[in-house]
Amino acid sequence: MNLSNRLKTISEMIDNNTKTIVDVGTDHGYIPIYLAKNKKIDYAIASDINKGPVEKAKLNIKNYSLENRIKCRLGGGLTTIKKNEVEAAIIAGMGGNLIRDIIEESLDVFKNLDYVILQPVQNPEVLKEYIYSKGYDILDENLVKEDEKFYEIFKIRYNNNIKEIETIYYEISEILLEKKHPIMKEYLNFKLGKYMKICDGLKLNSESATSRKKELEFKVSKIKEFLECL
Repeated sequence: MNLSNRLKTISEMIDNNTKTIVDVGTDHGYIPIYLAKNKKIDYAIASDINKGPVEKAKLNIKNYSLENRIKCRLGGGLTTIKKNEVEAAIIAGMGGNLIRDIIEESLDVFKNLDYVILQPVQNPEVLKEYIYSKGYDILDENLVKEDEKFYEIFKIRYNNNIKEIETIYYEISEILLEKKHPIMKEYLNFKLGKYMKICDGLKLNSESATSRKKELEFKVSKIKEFLECL
């Protein structure tokens, strides 16, 4: 099975000693199938809130003769699994706000997982702020570009350790900067252009607009600093 760059990157962040996972919002079941087929895991639960994707996943799983190793469940978030039923979870392809709500809905299950891989398609900074403020460690991060869009991927674990960081790092990953990720420079230049365009278009006709301009100018300044270090 050939996965997209985004899905393959997510799959490669699964630890070698992980045997059981749940893929939340599994869609076609591609990640569990890839992991099982390549013997990276023993067992997976492929869950989705919609019946259509679950049926598609079941068909794909059957086509690969993996019915004994991947089970499909219909339901939202982590409500489809019991505490300690799996070691790790993948929640990918949703907005940052929705992923945050999924975590909040099933905290008891979530906190007992060895780790969770999150890949928001929107508002990653909202999710990252939540993660840091609720006692989770970010174990690793990755970045992919697919169809002209950038996607951040976080691997996190609950540690009851609330960490205070500069707000700029909710949007610009400290880990990816330290790793000098291969496409980090391109990502920073994308962010820089976006913020400068917004800043140039702001009309300073209110206190909130002035405040917003100062915020954007700060981000532009920090991104330029980061670029000098890469």
